[in-house]
Amino acid sequence: MEGTEQAEKKEKKKVILSGIQPTGVFTLGNYIGAVKNWGKMQDEYDCAYFIADLHSLTIRQDPAALRKQSLDAFALLLACGIDPEKSLVFIQSHVPAHSELSWVLSCYTQFGELSRMTQFKDKSARHADNVNAGLFTYPALMAADILLYQADMVPVGHDQKQHLEFTRDVATRFNNLYGSTFKIPEAYIPKAGARVMSLQEPTKKMSKSDENPNAFITILDEPNVIINKFKRAVTDSEKEVCFREGKDGINNLMTIYSVITGRTLEQIEQEFEGKGYGDFKLAVGEAVSEELREVRENFKRLSADKAYLEQVYQAGAQKAAAISARTLAKVKKKVGLLVK
Repeated sequence: MEGTEQAEKKEKKKVILSGIQPTGVFTLGNYIGAVKNWGKMQDEYDCAYFIADLHSLTIRQDPAALRKQSLDAFALLLACGIDPEKSLVFIQSHVPAHSELSWVLSCYTQFGELSRMTQFKDKSARHADNVNAGLFTYPALMAADILLYQADMVPVGHDQKQHLEFTRDVATRFNNLYGSTFKIPEAYIPKAGARVMSLQEPTKKMSKSDENPNAFITILDEPNVIINKFKRAVTDSEKEVCFREGKDGINNLMTIYSVITGRTLEQIEQEFEGKGYGDFKLAVGEAVSEELREVRENFKRLSADKAYLEQVYQAGAQKAAAISARTLAKVKKKVGLLVK
């Protein structure tokens, strides 16, 4: 009886799904805005996390590098606190249902909808020599990622809201045509630290593609590297550590420090009252370095154990395939395909 009650309680948990591309090491922005929260959500929600390797193919990749980056990204998820005993963790390309549902949803997507996607416009401009069909239909695959697992919520940054709205629109259209099939997902946006800015251009989002290596922190940076990057962070000509309009650099550092330490902005202002920016930058750097220490140590241990990683991602793929197959079979039946 107790086991049944526990199972029913688990079934009532909301489902949260999120994926990240294997395009290199996560930045501090990725960590604060997403990954740091993923581990904490495992007890409250049924969580599914995946490495979105299929999405990365819209840009030409070096095959050997992509394989290594995918495995490293998978190890990083585990190093950041994702527990495969609590969460579904897998690699996207290991679950064929993603590609299958993507095709079906593409057939229920209007050309004009895809043409309006800002990410397609941005990437087309940056990669003018490779404006491929996959780049154009990318949102349909993202919608399939989400809808296969009947996700209630998807952690998204402000720049990803458009893709979630697209997913909601396609799911609603399908449901209207064929009856209740997909759950309509909502956005999950952390209230604090959801957007970390560049250390060199604090009006821009922190990005690992930034040409200036001092503009971003990766979660595997060594302590001395982290501290030196924060020492070089752009601030302003004032000396007061306070959060207000026009102080983009300090505002960004205060946000980072607040998320890492749990202190409020007011507490931070009091802590550094009468102190200069040098003291503040050093404190932020030391706090971030210590926060990431366990991640660095976990990653080093996990990445050295290829057999364990393979065991975990194969088990994750089997579980993901079983869950996604239920949704895919329902979709196939409703659109008129013969289900074997």
